[in-house]
Amino acid sequence: MVIRVARFLFVPCENCDLARMKSAFDPMCRRCPRLGKFLDAVRQEEPSYFCRPVPPFGDPDARLLIVGLAPGKHGANRTGRPFTGDHAGILLYATLHKFGLASGPVSTAADDGLELLEARITNAVKCLPPDNKPLPLEIKACNDFLRVELEQSRSARVILALGAVAHAAVLRACDLPSGAHRFAHAAEHPLRGGRLLLDSYHCSRYNTQTRRLTPAMFEGVVARARDLALAARPG
Repeated sequence: MVIRVARFLFVPCENCDLARMKSAFDPMCRRCPRLGKFLDAVRQEEPSYFCRPVPPFGDPDARLLIVGLAPGKHGANRTGRPFTGDHAGILLYATLHKFGLASGPVSTAADDGLELLEARITNAVKCLPPDNKPLPLEIKACNDFLRVELEQSRSARVILALGAVAHAAVLRACDLPSGAHRFAHAAEHPLRGGRLLLDSYHCSRYNTQTRRLTPAMFEGVVARARDLALAARPG
């Protein structure tokens, strides 16, 4: 089956390894042809870049799971670690360190020795999308990985969604309709199993430069997420 979306084709991965499709991450994933072709093109432009699906970062048994949108072209897509090497990571890692969730305030490379403490970072879409805008079908295709990650992250009690796309991806991964909980900065939504979904505006360059998201606003949400996550006990 082939589905046409605007100028692009989405081809369900009929030949994909089923074991990989049922895992929380596939480093060789090519389920979205548009994203695969874009990664190939960027690799030609920047041979030193990672240019593959970006794996989650942090302890799988962490109490706090942070879900972003997708790798940035010159950030995670370059370094191979979420929110590393671009503007969005500056506020994120500085804030995580301030509240005891990271061993240092700066993330520069996948091998820089930085560790997350009781936190884990992943993305709703694991591959770099053109213009940082994944198509709805690409978000849906990648949601299988987020679903498995949530199932395997049994210690995670709080899920911090950075932006509306991440919020909707978490709802889908939890088998909830998109209208079950409305995205709003600092909003808290109960999930099954005693978990909590906490929303924040994405810490992107645009949001921080326009002051839609200030450091104080972001710190307030991260502090709340930490307190709730560490106070909870897995069931």
